[in-house]
Amino acid sequence: MGKRRIIIVGGGAAGFFAAIAAAESNPAAEITLFEATAHPLAKVRVSGGGRCNVTNGCQEPRELVKNYPRGGRELLGPLTRFGSRETVAWFAARGVELKTEADGRMFPVTDNSATIVACLMDAAQKAGVNLVTSMGVRKVEHVAREGAPPNFWLTLTDGTGVRCDQLLLATGGNKSSIGLTIAESLGHTIEPPVPSLFTFHCDDARLVGLSGVSVENAAVAVRGTKLRSAGPLLVTHWGLSGPAILKLSAWGARELHATDYKFALALNWVAPRSLEQTRAALAAERTTHAKRQVATTNSFGLPARLWERLLAAAGFAPQAQWAGVGNPALGALAAQLAAGEFVVVGKSMNKEEFVTCGGVRLREVDFGTMESRVCPGLHFAGEMLDLDGVTGGFNFQSAWTTGWHAGRAMAGTATNSLSG
Repeated sequence: MGKRRIIIVGGGAAGFFAAIAAAESNPAAEITLFEATAHPLAKVRVSGGGRCNVTNGCQEPRELVKNYPRGGRELLGPLTRFGSRETVAWFAARGVELKTEADGRMFPVTDNSATIVACLMDAAQKAGVNLVTSMGVRKVEHVAREGAPPNFWLTLTDGTGVRCDQLLLATGGNKSSIGLTIAESLGHTIEPPVPSLFTFHCDDARLVGLSGVSVENAAVAVRGTKLRSAGPLLVTHWGLSGPAILKLSAWGARELHATDYKFALALNWVAPRSLEQTRAALAAERTTHAKRQVATTNSFGLPARLWERLLAAAGFAPQAQWAGVGNPALGALAAQLAAGEFVVVGKSMNKEEFVTCGGVRLREVDFGTMESRVCPGLHFAGEMLDLDGVTGGFNFQSAWTTGWHAGRAMAGTATNSLSG
């Protein structure tokens, strides 16, 4: 295969995985990984509340790709060759066992992200990867050579320069990513990065004092759009969070950005019941328990504090009995339960995820090798690309998958490229 000089810019999950894949598949290659900070794999350390949600238990690629608001179609082929099943096997072969939780998320059995960090650092060291921390890249030039493939000249943050034959950019997809600036300078189109996976700010009296209250299955939708989601929902100090909200924010990342995060949210606390089904259930409650107090008869299983707050919002007196509830009041309560409206006035980034959508335009990349279609020898992995997943381990999975393919391609051991 010959000696190849490979440089990887960005010491996160995708960059490390690419470096390891390249080094393990071509021991003769000279591989250097530059990380601008003193702390590589920082996002891995803090993800999942410090436990690291490595991947998801879903092992069928066609099901996996349904969890990517952007990039799902492009990821199908790569996930078929290196998906969640292969990720689990990769870590197991290096002594790290993963466990699957009820919601499909997979964590190390240690419940400690340091286990994953140590595994990646150890694998990189054993494979011969040269890790350089506190050293970033200022700019990259693509250098044509007569009678030979072009290569790259990198100017580092200390002013020195270095050459390579193959280059991987894996610096993430936020607006300050130097990788996006470099990709654009080398001819790529950049889809503007905007936040994904964020929580909603709601200044609503119905939520005040309910921080920590959660509902197992709520349905949410953005008024005036086709955006909707369902799942667990959590009330926070600033508004609403939980998987239902995070999934909605991911699928609606660009659309909600365009509203400046100010919109009306429809919220059904008792999903999958419809408004009419909820009203019918309340009417049956009135008939069956006429002499009981409404506040103490909560057949929907909602948290008591939330039930009381929704009763108050519907105009019910604290001591009201079912026998005294008229049809208008019944309709008002059904609306609070199944068709509430909450005004969203802003967002907060989910501290465990801080994912963005946006990045290098997908059609400019060969997803078989993760190589640029614009600049030969240039590769991408992870959030540099305009792809992102919902919460649940899907973003790390795309990092492992794209990193693995990019690393093997740069090392000269890639599978066939994808023409589509």
